[in-house]
Amino acid sequence: MTRMSIGEAFSWLAEKDSHRIAVRDDVRQLTRLELESRSNQLARLYGTFGVTQDSMVAVSLCNGIDFVLTCVAIWKLGATPMPMSPRLAADEQDALLALAKPSLAVVASTLPDRSISTIGPQVSLDGFSDAPLPAAAAASWKAPTTSGSTGRPKIVRATAGAWIDPEAEVAAFIPRDAVQLVAGPLYHSAPFTYAFRGLMTGHTLIIHPRFNERRVLAEISESRITWTMLVPTMMNRIMRLPAEIRLTADVTSLQSILHIGAPCPPELKRRWLDWLGPDRIMEVYAGTESQGLTAISGSEWQRHPGSVGRPVGGTKMKIVDAAGREVGPGNVGEILMTRVGGVTYEYLGGTSRRRGSWDSLGDLGYRDKEGYLYVLDRIDDLVISGGVHIYPAEVERILEQHPAVRSAAAFGVPDPDLGQRVEAVVDTANARILPAEILAWLNGRLDPQKWPRRVRCVSRPVRDDAGKVRRHRLARTASSREQPRKL
Repeated sequence: MTRMSIGEAFSWLAEKDSHRIAVRDDVRQLTRLELESRSNQLARLYGTFGVTQDSMVAVSLCNGIDFVLTCVAIWKLGATPMPMSPRLAADEQDALLALAKPSLAVVASTLPDRSISTIGPQVSLDGFSDAPLPAAAAASWKAPTTSGSTGRPKIVRATAGAWIDPEAEVAAFIPRDAVQLVAGPLYHSAPFTYAFRGLMTGHTLIIHPRFNERRVLAEISESRITWTMLVPTMMNRIMRLPAEIRLTADVTSLQSILHIGAPCPPELKRRWLDWLGPDRIMEVYAGTESQGLTAISGSEWQRHPGSVGRPVGGTKMKIVDAAGREVGPGNVGEILMTRVGGVTYEYLGGTSRRRGSWDSLGDLGYRDKEGYLYVLDRIDDLVISGGVHIYPAEVERILEQHPAVRSAAAFGVPDPDLGQRVEAVVDTANARILPAEILAWLNGRLDPQKWPRRVRCVSRPVRDDAGKVRRHRLARTASSREQPRKL
């Protein structure tokens, strides 16, 4: 099979097995033929708004079939979907739309920028033909917007065109003809990429509106899910379920899972390896920019605990110090990567960390003697308190081991004496626990120099459904009226 445009691939799949379920959400399901027919009609409707070859179309929708139909229709026109969180603040939406200047925005509610043509997901398609459209492929197959975890959200326009081989595998660790559970937000880059690459190559997608740990286990059993993607926050919530629920769940259909989005705490990873076995767990380290990636299997991780793997997919990697000099194994520095095929993205609204042919996600880490990578934290999030280097990710990992803490975020704030100090916000899931109890629990588990000087307990998630946290925003909004706890 040779490659074809993404739009043609959906037509080819519909011809191959028209009655197979392509996608199902909580309300309805579509066969491949129904997806083909309705997306053709929808594409013609979008065409009346001026969407054409290489147009940008903003997609601000929640998880569900409407999201899928919208993106397929965009590809049918040779245009580029720009997924955008419907939960963004109005000023952030405005900024992204001003950068992209999309021909159309498909939204669940009214956008603040009235100058852009908008349409809702539920529309009448009466009078629009469902016949195949002329083949068209955009120069960029996607333009996801970032979560803002490293600053203000920006657009990452892929340089890869909208072409696909519908008979190719998505990755070696992903089963062919998978029944894929999509529990992460489709407006986020990783769920978007793996869900749609799967759909383009014959997967059946089962889409949940939001992640729910009990429901995920039930869905795996009831729908015989063969593959899914998780982030460590999701893994932690599943593992915190009562043992009788988790251990009696039928997960025999699950051939593999991928976890991505953040390094997985070693204690949590070990529990998953014990539960599912190392052969069913794969981890990938990569960014929205796709400028390089590493991968590690469960069995490799057991030999290199804490690692996110070695370079794959034509990726080369090096670690450099503050002066840009490459350092050897065991030395911490900035992670630089490059990939065969050249530049993989361009920013709208941001400045890349590219240095010649090398690029950076802005992370600090080191390699061992066998070339396995260990990620410590974001460069911009490193806290230097009284001369001590503190990685917020390490603090969060320890805090999240507390039985009452579902998730945690640690960050640095200015301190007149130490230069910076660490503070933390923890989601205690309505548990009646005081910050002082959490701080006391750190005794013997975390170097006292790295302790948060203040902990605030909340009863809501501190990370989004993709496991991302905006530490810079938490740092800005941290109360200056409370006195930091003295050690």
